[in-house]
Amino acid sequence: MAIRKAEAIWNGTLKEGSGTFKGGSGALSGGYTFKTRFEEDKSQTNPEELIGAAHAACYAMFLSAQLTTANFPPESVTATAEVDFGRDDKGPVINGITLNVDAKVPGVTQEKFDELAQKSKEGCPISRALASVPITLNAKLVS
Repeated sequence: MAIRKAEAIWNGTLKEGSGTFKGGSGALSGGYTFKTRFEEDKSQTNPEELIGAAHAACYAMFLSAQLTTANFPPESVTATAEVDFGRDDKGPVINGITLNVDAKVPGVTQEKFDELAQKSKEGCPISRALASVPITLNAKLVS
């Protein structure tokens, strides 16, 4: 498999400084600051939002593969990740991630869908990388 690369640069102090990041492909780049990470400034992104995007994308693709392999090719899988960012006695921490998933899958039973949704939660590479973080799954079939 491939090695994926990303780069981040931080300039200045924690509260007054700012950072930029970019993915090795050039398709992803942006900026972040103390306020976008620890306050509610939505003018740029933050690492936790990027983790959420990566997790949602990975999960949706992995579930699609599981469904297709089981002969239930999905019409669509929409996943969102809510990353609970807080503090503990060691400092800032990701407390947990909630994956909310809506999937349109003709012909699949609820039981089979639930089985494959859970299998995907446990098997997607980003879920596996984040194994130390509690992950809650809310997956539902939609018509």
